[in-house]
Formats: sequence, C-alpha cells, structure tokens
Amino acid sequence: MLKTTLSLKPAEVKKDWLLIDAEGVVLGRLAAIIANRLRGKHKATFTPHVDCGDNIVVINAAKVKITGNKAEQSVFYYHTGYPGGIKGRTQGQRLASAHPERVLEKAVERMITRGPLQRKQMKHLHVYGGPEHPHAGQQPTLFDVAALNPKNKRG
Repeated sequence: MLKTTLSLKPAEVKKDWLLIDAEGVVLGRLAAIIANRLRGKHKATFTPHVDCGDNIVVINAAKVKITGNKAEQSVFYYHTGYPGGIKGRTQGQRLASAHPERVLEKAVERMITRGPLQRKQMKHLHVYGGPEHPHAGQQPTLFDVAALNPKNKRG
C-alpha cells in the first residue's frame, strides 16, 4: 500500500460558510479559532500554500469579552504621519467606538502568517458589530464557539 500526501489545487477547494455569535466569548480564544478556520487547518486536506479555509461571518462583535485589565491597559498605538503624531487608544475605547468589529479583525489578522495569502484569506472574514448580516443567502451553518470549551465564554 502506497502512502501519498494530498496536495490541493485552488480549483479543488470546497469552502463552507460558518456563522459565529461572538456575544460573551473571550476575544483571544475566539480569534485563535477563527484564524485556524480561515487557514483551513481543521481540514484533513490542508495545504499550506493554498487558500483552503472557510468563509466566516461573525455577528455581535461589539459584545466580545476582554479578560483581566486588558480593556484599560492594552493600548494600540498608531501614527498620524505628522511629527509628534503618535496616538494610542485602549481596547475598551476601540470596542466602544463606531467600529468595534475592527478589534476582532486585527486580532485574527495578527494570528495569520503575513503575506499575499493572508490578505486573500482575510477577505473571507466578515465581522459585524450587531446581530444582522447580509450573508443569509449563503445559508451559513451556526458554529457555537462558546460550547467548545467552558473557558471560551465569560459573563
């Protein structure tokens, strides 16, 4: 019996649609699960150089939980481009802003290997701050992250 390694081609990839409710789920744990699903590492046919992950829709991203004092102490810095233009905002401020979904998007983006494949994989992540999403036509299946491990859900 010969043992061969399967190497997928981009035309052979089958992508599923998943719906994840982020309400009450811990940010880092949720981001790690999403990053693995986006890359396709949960599949037996995983190929590192091919985008073989799933399409993921995340709702209620504004209600994600941050443990410990990270909401007040974890600061994201950015530069305006002008001299002396370094600014910073805490995670709590970012979650309370007009675009709370960017906190989860950045957490997932930083867990995926950088490069052209990462940019392609990140296009399959759709994050929404509220409970509504425009992807009902794709019939995404509900993926309950909170039920995977009791530590995933807080409050």
